[in-house]
Order: sequence, then C-alpha cells, then structure tokens
Amino acid sequence: MMADICIGFEVHQPYRLDREFSAVPKEKKQDLSHLYFNGLNEKILLRVAEKCYNPATTLILEKLDEGFSCSFSLSGIVIEQLQRWSPDTLSLFEQVADHRNCELIGQTYYHSIASCFSDKTEFREQVRQHADLVHDLFSVRPAIFENTEFAFNNEVAKIILDMGFAGIFTEGVDRVLGKRSPDYLYTCQDLPVLLRNTKLSDDIALRFANRTWDQYPLTADTYARWVAASPGDIISVFLGYETFGEHFLKETGILDFLSYLPGEFRNHDVQTVLPSQVVADRTPVGTLDVHETISWADLAKDTSAWMGNERSRTAFHAVQSARPYAADLPIWRYLQTSDHFFSMASRYGSSGELHTHFSHHEAEEAFKTYMRVLSDYESRNIMVMKNKKPAKTLRALSPELAFHFAGPTGFVGYVAYSLDQFLELLSIVPNESIRYHQERGDFVTWITDVLEEPKLAERISGLSERHELITVVSERREQAWSNLK
Repeated sequence: MMADICIGFEVHQPYRLDREFSAVPKEKKQDLSHLYFNGLNEKILLRVAEKCYNPATTLILEKLDEGFSCSFSLSGIVIEQLQRWSPDTLSLFEQVADHRNCELIGQTYYHSIASCFSDKTEFREQVRQHADLVHDLFSVRPAIFENTEFAFNNEVAKIILDMGFAGIFTEGVDRVLGKRSPDYLYTCQDLPVLLRNTKLSDDIALRFANRTWDQYPLTADTYARWVAASPGDIISVFLGYETFGEHFLKETGILDFLSYLPGEFRNHDVQTVLPSQVVADRTPVGTLDVHETISWADLAKDTSAWMGNERSRTAFHAVQSARPYAADLPIWRYLQTSDHFFSMASRYGSSGELHTHFSHHEAEEAFKTYMRVLSDYESRNIMVMKNKKPAKTLRALSPELAFHFAGPTGFVGYVAYSLDQFLELLSIVPNESIRYHQERGDFVTWITDVLEEPKLAERISGLSERHELITVVSERREQAWSNLK
C-alpha cells in the first residue's frame, strides 16, 4: 500500500526588536511596542506578503479546488501584523481556511518558548489564546497542534491531550524512534503524534536552491516519485511557508515547483490528506516516550537552537522570571517569541546557514538588545508594582549594569544580569575572582549602587569565603522573592 502525504505550512513573522534601542527612563510611552520593536517590521511583513504569502496562497487556493489538501498554522502575531498592514493577504488566508481541503493547526499565540517554562500555566494560556483567535477569525477551532519549533516531550503531549486536541505534530527524531520509521502514526501519553519526515521536508526547505546538492535541480516529478517510493503509511512534510518566495526567491523556481507538485502527486498516485483525517482513520503502530525535549530546530533537534549557550539561557531565565513584572502582558509575551532566542545562537556549518534565514543581527548584539529591552520593561513596570523594593532588587539588568566577573589578569567569562544569576555564579567562578572583587570592594559597590541593597552590601563586606557569600546572598534572594510573589 502506497503512503499518503500530509503537508503543513507554518506561517510566522516575529516582532523584531529595535537594535538601536537604548533606555530613556524619562521617556513615557503608553504603547511600549513603538519603543521596543523595529520600525522595519511593517516593511518586512509587506515584503514577505508580496514575495510569498500572496502568490503562494493564491496558487494554493487554485490547487485546493483541484483536490489538493494541506494545513496551515498561523501564529497569532503574524495574524496581528496582517490585520494591521496587509488585510488583503489575511483575506487570502481566510479563503484558504474556509476551504474543505484545508485545515488550520493550533500553536502558541506568540510562537513562544513558554512550553519550556517550569510552570506551564503561561503555555496553556497562549495555546488557548491562539485557539480562540483562530475560532474568532476563521470560525474553526484547531483540532491538531504544533508547538513552537515542534518542541515536544511527554509533558507537552499530556497538556495538549488534556486541552482537547486530537493530535500533535513533532519531528521524527532518530534517537526517539530508534530503528522505527517516522512515516506512521504513533501515540505519546495517549495523544496521536504525526512525525515530520525530516529529509523530505528539508529537501524543499533547505536544499531546494543548493546548486552543490547532488539532486539539484529538484523537480516536482522527482519529489513526487520519492514520496511514492517511500515505505510507510503516512508521510508528514511540514515547512516554513516563507520557503516559497522569501527564503528561496521566485527566480529559483520554488513557486513553479509548488504549482506543479499537486499534479505530480496525482500522476504518481500519491494522495494528500489532512492531519485530522490521519488521526481519525489510521491506527497508531507504537508509542513514543520522550523525556528530553525534541524539536525540528537545527541538526541537534533539541532546545539548543534557542537555549544552547550562556547568552540565550540567561535571556530565557530572565524572561521566565519576569512574570511578576508583567503589567503589560502582551509585551512580556512578545519577548517570549522563539526568534529572539534563535538569533542569540552561535552556530556554524549547516546549522549556521539555517540561522542566517532568521537572525537579523549578530548573536551578541541580539542578546544585548534583548536584555536592554527586558531590563527597561521591568524597570518601567516596577513603578506600578505593590512591592517595589524586592522588585528593584530582583529585576533583570541591562549589559551596562550587569556584574562582569574578573580577576587579576582580566575578565574571566562570567556575567550576572540579576541577583539570581549573581548567586548562581558565586558557586562556579574561580576563587581568585571572588578574592579579587572582595578585596577591591566591587561586590559591595555593585550591590549598593545597582541593586540598591545597602544592608546586603554591609553583610557581605569583609567576607572572604565563597560559602559565606553564598549563604548571605541566598538568604536575601529568598526573602526578596517571598516578598515579591
């Protein structure tokens, strides 16, 4: 029996941060989005709409009428941008959503990393927000879910099942499958799971315009033959929609490829099916047990694409800890968008090439911009918080105010962007760095002038042992958090 193919497109554009942002405390703006986000976002959205969304969606609407089936997952924030800047494009997506041969897929509203937070309350809320938006705008409620970057584990599966979804997409990762094929339906925590066929997806999304690829140029006929010859029951191919005209320009032939593909599938007796049909009609062939988070990102297929270095981990913990400061919830949630963390990654080789599609400036600059924005956001919201003193003590700091650990010979590679991180680093920085700073009074000065904690500064003054510093700072840190929450 020949395998069917289930094709999905992810449609997403972030609100990119303004790389020129610098805090101006006296500047009062009710709409912080104008302060934090790049004025080019509108221009970028319109460019992507012109090159990709409009021609590709017009084309797909024609193919849907001819029997082609596919699914779309639009992030809440790309829908916001289309509503503001390109309503005609949104109208095309509305026509697609209304077609019997198309299905809309759920995701987090903000295309966020909230599923990685220790508390999953925010993740659940963003999933609900997105489902409500899709229902309000397109009059359908998603039955199938895809998490940001296809991030998935046992806990995510359980949550999505509990929230009433009928199935989920994730990556067909070899270390999870073992010797099994991704081209079947599985279950995890009793939730049906469709696994993306990495090779057949990336043949289009990454390799299509690569002239050094031994299969270049890829034609629709060749691709349909590959699918027809594939063993298995259901082949899931999921792509970033911007592949068609934005990542690969029209001149590469990518839109022609998309145009010819449905016809070639018919020629090779390959049927396109919707994910809900797969879940309803197929019997799972096995179970998945996913303790460590997998994803479709980069070669590692884990969370390292957005939490793989100290910069991105610092930013991740900072935004996760920012919930008490989130008087303006949308801004906090925009800052959770995965693209911000993706742009902080340091990647080389094929992974680095993939990052060039998404990173709008260098990794270190991306991180510094992010921390300046988050620090300013928290500082502004402290003014309306009930417990201002602990909020000021625990806030995220800009690069200019962070504590840079050094020694007699210079910087030792550790930077604390909050009291929490300062405490964490006290356990691992070299002993000579601690002695160096204590002898110079650097800890006392920073805690007094930046954290505005003179009592804590007084308590640590004169301490020489690492464990003594850790004990005193830990006590104050725990007290501050108990007073803030």
